[in-house]
Order: sequence, then C-alpha cells, then structure tokens
Amino acid sequence: MILAGIPTGWYAGTMTSRGSSNSARDKLLDAAVTLIRRNGFAATSVDQLCAAAGVTKGAFFHHFVSKEALGVAAAGHWLAITTPLFADANYHREPAALARVLGYLDLREALIDGGTDAFTCLAGTLAQEVHQSHPAIARAAEAAIVGHARTLEGDVAEALADHGVADVDAASLALHFQVVLQGGFVVAKATGDPQAARESVRHLKRYVTLLCRGEKR
Repeated sequence: MILAGIPTGWYAGTMTSRGSSNSARDKLLDAAVTLIRRNGFAATSVDQLCAAAGVTKGAFFHHFVSKEALGVAAAGHWLAITTPLFADANYHREPAALARVLGYLDLREALIDGGTDAFTCLAGTLAQEVHQSHPAIARAAEAAIVGHARTLEGDVAEALADHGVADVDAASLALHFQVVLQGGFVVAKATGDPQAARESVRHLKRYVTLLCRGEKR
C-alpha cells in the first residue's frame, strides 16, 4: 500500500486484527505511524510514542537506539503494512493492463478521505520534514516511496506496450504517479481540503488515458 494514503479506519483495523500479540516494537511503530502523520516527526516525542504504544521508555530504547532509528524503521513499517492493501485490490483482476493502472488510480482517489492525517503518506511526511535534518530517515522514506512505485512498473509497461507507446519509460511514469500523489497531499495539507488531491489523481487518470488512447503521435 507507500506508501501513501491509507485511511485511519483501515490502519486501525489492521492494528486490531494483529491483536495483543503485537510486540512492543510493533506497538511503537504503529504509534509512530499515527502520531507522525498527525503531528509531524519533530513534534512527536519519545514520551508520546511510549504513551500511545502503552510501553515503557526502557522498552523504546531496547528496540531503538534513538528517535531517528525509530523514524527509519517506521518508513519500512509503513511499506510493509500498506503493501497488502494494494496487492489484494480488485483492480488486479482486470484482464487489460490499462484497466489495472486506472483501477489503481481509482483506489488512490477513493482513499483520499477524512482528515489529512488519515490519508496522507507517512513516508512522504517524513521526507518533507527531515530530508536535511535526518538524511537516514529521508533515505528510508525514499525506499518506501520508490519501492511502492516499482510495484506498478509491470502493469504500466504492459499498458504502454499494448497501446503502442514506445517513447515513455514505465519506471519513470510509475514514479510520476507518486510525485502527483505526494504533491496532492501537500496541497491538501496547505488548504485543509482533500478535494485538490482527488482532482490531481483525476488529472493523472486523464493523462494516462490520453497517453494510451490518444491520437497517433
């Protein structure tokens, strides 16, 4: 799921389904996902993380040598927990590659709901805030965002080939999807209105459709 844009309700359901068997480390990472998307990395303290996770500060430092180490792990945790949402989505059942690509974008639009802390991307939030102050976290955020983009490359490449689009690189286009999504999240945060993010996804769907079905170049 990249990285980005998982609603609070879905994420809370995932935490509940894992139940009381969660380790202290998992509880801290789950708390980090919630608190950092809501408050940002700098404004989220170790004490707040421990209180939200229901663990001691000793447990925190048993698993993470520093808050930065937790930030690095949280970016990887985000990719791990969100990937199944996309991997199991119905759009994979579409026989045509273009329909799968557009179905992915339909899902991304549908996930933009509620407050910005419910649908924005943890990896993107971290990258925006700490790309200079905590380069290790920024690299982990990059791995999560790019890692998600790579899961789209096969369908994108097949859609381009099916429609005779030979002058567009599939990996670059898949990453462009993430650029549009992350940019939409930033605008939604700035305006307090998720509609701009939804409209950005719709523009992207129009672009992909025109690219594949438009007039012969």
